[in-house]
Amino acid sequence: MPPSRQTAILEIAKQRGRVMVDELAIQFGVTPQTIRKDLNDLCDRKLMARTHGGAILASGIENVGYEARSQIAAREKAAIGQAVASIIPNEASLFINIGTTTEAVAQALLQHQGLMVITNNINVAHIMRPYPQIEVVIVGGVVRSSDGGIVGEAAIDFIRQFKVDYAIVGTSAIDEDGSLLDYDFREVKVAQAIIANARHVILASDQTKFARTAPVRIGSLKQIHTFVTDHCPSDRIRQICADSDVELIEALPETAELDA
Repeated sequence: MPPSRQTAILEIAKQRGRVMVDELAIQFGVTPQTIRKDLNDLCDRKLMARTHGGAILASGIENVGYEARSQIAAREKAAIGQAVASIIPNEASLFINIGTTTEAVAQALLQHQGLMVITNNINVAHIMRPYPQIEVVIVGGVVRSSDGGIVGEAAIDFIRQFKVDYAIVGTSAIDEDGSLLDYDFREVKVAQAIIANARHVILASDQTKFARTAPVRIGSLKQIHTFVTDHCPSDRIRQICADSDVELIEALPETAELDA
């Protein structure tokens, strides 16, 4: 059995999705070095994965809860949202899919004019609905109670009726070979339909996704036109982007690489 402090750290991570070294050191009254050792032990046991300044749950088959995900890398997601919004012109049509990072993009697009937004994310629809200059189209299908995502065959059929200017998509994990991964097969099928029916695909994903794994393959980074992240710590991913003509945009390039 792990020490009681490590058990408590795991419980905090389950609630928040992410833990930070300095915050845990204060909470438990120990040094940051002690917390780093705890986190390294948990990572060695594949229970967590290190990120800049802390760690996240290393969930391999099940996603972190929506409320916890919404708190992970909030500053980074806001910066990514602003960077993506700067790419999208007024009077554009776009898909926005499920995810807390894509919701940050929706928030950043609220001052745009003449947008047509097709989304399978009820949270995105809720964010954009009050703005009359944005036409919001909600995809039909089964609403996932955990996070308001709309999935299933009906959603796929609905999406295939459109050919939009931009798709803004998220992912739960990015593998070192450039694979884009997720947890729910139904969600993946919808994301694949979104990618297939857009002229320009923008992946919006923060760097914590490099530290995670998931079992279902959405596709490859090579299918993306623009990858917007806060910071890319992986030289191999940078090379894949360069070799595949994927534009890599770092919204917070000063962000340090993952802690050792």
